[in-house]
Amino acid sequence: MKHHTLIDSPYGPLTLVAEDGVLCGLYMTDQRHRPAEETFGARDATLFAEAEEQLEAYFDGALKEFTLELRLDGTPFQRRVWDELRRIPYGETRTYGQLADALGSPTASRAVGLANGRNPIGIIVPCHRVIGANGSLTGYGGGLDRKQRLLDFERGAGLF
Repeated sequence: MKHHTLIDSPYGPLTLVAEDGVLCGLYMTDQRHRPAEETFGARDATLFAEAEEQLEAYFDGALKEFTLELRLDGTPFQRRVWDELRRIPYGETRTYGQLADALGSPTASRAVGLANGRNPIGIIVPCHRVIGANGSLTGYGGGLDRKQRLLDFERGAGLF
C-alpha cells in the first residue's frame, strides 16, 4: 500500500512516496516522468520522519550520504544505473559515458541517460551528479536550474 507526504525544500515542494513503509519516490513539482498524483496513495506524514530528517540534514550541509532503505522499481538495467548513481560521491560528477563504463557497457551511455531520467527518487539517488561528456549540464527531470543549484550547493558554492 502506498502513502505520500509533501515537504518543503530549498528546491520547492517535494513529494515523498512510500510503499509498505519503504521510500519509493521523491518527486519535484513539474518533474518530467512524475507519476500521476492519484498513484501516490493516501497522505500520511507519519511514515516519513527518517527521510525528512535526512533530507533536512542534507539541505543543511551536514549529510553527505543518505542511508535510507529504498525501493527502486525499474528494469534490471535501470536498477543497475541507479545503484551506480549512489556511488557518485557528494560534490562530484560523472559523465554518462563514465557510468556506462562502470557498468561494463561502454557503448550504453544513451541507455544510461534514459535510465537516469527515469530515476524515481531524485536527490537521494543523485541523478543530478551526471553531466555531459564535455562537462555541460544535460537533461534533468527536475529542470536544469535545479540541477545547477544542487551541483553548486554540493560543491560549496553557496546554499541553494
